[in-house]
Amino acid sequence: MAEMGSKGVTAGKIASNVQKKLTRAQEKVLQKLGKADETKDEQFEQCVQNFNKQLTEGTRLQKDLRTYLASVKAMHEASKKLNECLQEVYEPDWPGRDEANKIAENNDLLWMDYHQKLVDQALLTMDTYLGQFPDIKSRIAKRGRKLVDYDSARHHYESLQTAKKKDEAKIAKPVSLLEKAAPQWCQGKLQAHLVAQTNLLRNQAEEELIKAQKVFEEMNVDLQEELPSLWNSRVGFYVNTFQSIAGLEENFHKEMSKLNQNLNDVLVSLEKQHGSNTFTIKTQPSDNAPAKGNKSPSPPDGSPAATPEIRVNHEPEPAGGATPGATLPKSPSQSSLPAVVVETFPATVNGTVEGGSGAGRLDLPPGFMFKVQAQHDYTATDTDELQLKAGDVVLVIPFQNPEEQDEGWLMGVKESDWNQHKELEKCRGVFPENFTERVP
Repeated sequence: MAEMGSKGVTAGKIASNVQKKLTRAQEKVLQKLGKADETKDEQFEQCVQNFNKQLTEGTRLQKDLRTYLASVKAMHEASKKLNECLQEVYEPDWPGRDEANKIAENNDLLWMDYHQKLVDQALLTMDTYLGQFPDIKSRIAKRGRKLVDYDSARHHYESLQTAKKKDEAKIAKPVSLLEKAAPQWCQGKLQAHLVAQTNLLRNQAEEELIKAQKVFEEMNVDLQEELPSLWNSRVGFYVNTFQSIAGLEENFHKEMSKLNQNLNDVLVSLEKQHGSNTFTIKTQPSDNAPAKGNKSPSPPDGSPAATPEIRVNHEPEPAGGATPGATLPKSPSQSSLPAVVVETFPATVNGTVEGGSGAGRLDLPPGFMFKVQAQHDYTATDTDELQLKAGDVVLVIPFQNPEEQDEGWLMGVKESDWNQHKELEKCRGVFPENFTERVP
């Protein structure tokens, strides 16, 4: 029996909820068609607009903060890998090895501490702030439903009030077929019964109206107080959040700057003790230089090609500038390091140094080193190359940037072009050395 009673209550509740939904849907349709008025509250609607805007802004801030934290974590991993690389290449006998390892450990701890503090002081606060929005949003939606219930109850009661006059007229004059067919003595009883029934319906409608109004007004009053307060709280929340992030980032960079300075000092000490070594490297083409080496031009006679060399010397450049070369510019953090001198040497052919005997003559291009004569025709395949005919004399000059010189290629200007134009920029170009032969 208890089970049947429980099922009956449940079924009754379901039926009641279904009826409410149907009534609300009907009321909304009538309001949209303009056949029923709708209770409006412009002040509350503005509060709802502010609430939605605040929720959108907070959600975006939370998303961007999570992205920032992911970036911090990625930078931590990249920094850790870089320090591990430094530890691997730092040989055991080098001075400052222990200091470098300690700096790497402190660097890792500093990144971890920064990430954790961002989570505690920014992300968790952000999550708590947004945690209150779902409940308020649900209550706003519920208030909207209760407002529809209130309007529906109000319209029902008003329709019964309008029919009251018609009911009163029935007492004076019977209108229904039932009343007309009834004996005279019972017509009065029928009229009284209809009036009583109408009064009962009107009383029930009035009770439903009062009940719906009370429920709506209770929710409305609470939200009218909470929404403006929540809207005003956004300023303080945004200030605290971004102040926390800015403060944490400032302290992080201060501590990281100290570690970087310590690491720089260790490397300067290493450079001072091991910076006197000199080693020779072959010239490599730069990314912007034409890849001439890939063309591999081969003349019929297979003449050997000259290979220029660059020597990197860590010692300071001798006074007076007797040695040709250029000193690389120093960055501010390298002010205490010795200058790195890049010395270029002229190309050699069969072990013979090609000197610049005519470098001082005014009728030759600046930096002139020696002359060569084309032994074979060469068809240029790029705009920076010289077109050669057998017998053309070329005045060889150095590359502006030695790193752009590819093995087996020289820079020069045809003697006929130079004598006619005297403009190096328009006439010079590169050409394969093994298509030519040096002449006096």
